[in-house]
Amino acid sequence: MRSVSRRRFGQLALLAPFTLMMGREAHANLIETLLARAHVPRHADETWILVDDRESALSVYRGNLLLERFAPISLGRSGASIMRTQGGNVTPKGEFRVNRFNWESDWHIFVGLDYPTPSHARMALESGLYTEQDYADYFAYYRHHGYPPQRTVLGGFIGIHGVGRGDPEVHASYHWTQGCVAVTDEQIERLSELIDIGTRVVIR
Repeated sequence: MRSVSRRRFGQLALLAPFTLMMGREAHANLIETLLARAHVPRHADETWILVDDRESALSVYRGNLLLERFAPISLGRSGASIMRTQGGNVTPKGEFRVNRFNWESDWHIFVGLDYPTPSHARMALESGLYTEQDYADYFAYYRHHGYPPQRTVLGGFIGIHGVGRGDPEVHASYHWTQGCVAVTDEQIERLSELIDIGTRVVIR
């Protein structure tokens, strides 16, 4: 699988929402607009992930071909929503990219996502959660570090991970995370074999 450099990843992430806002849907909900067409592969060989809240399932595709499906999975204790705030235990919906792997996580393996995305930051500004200064600081941080700030009102540290030190019985029965997507340890190992930095992740 072709990997994406950190610099290129940052450029792609920062440019995406502005490309989106240039059309007629500029004043529409950015995340809903993204999700409306996120299930369409970017190209025939794209490996991408679909997390479906209603089905409590995680599916890995290559183009339109289903490679793996994990169910049931666990999401945030307070469910999934387009807008998430720090401490709300909500899994954010939207379109993300894998931007890091932690192979020594308490949750066995942690696959980090680029939340909050520029689209989430824009929605936070429009809803009043971000001030103009917060919004400017968000992009300054992203440009400097190559990934979004993790300690704003929108929270952060969102990813896909295993159960690790958690309770497998709880995982099998409840949504239990603080906002991440959890699968079993065996499933996160398999998932990590299929994806790479830059892999697109759709949570809907």
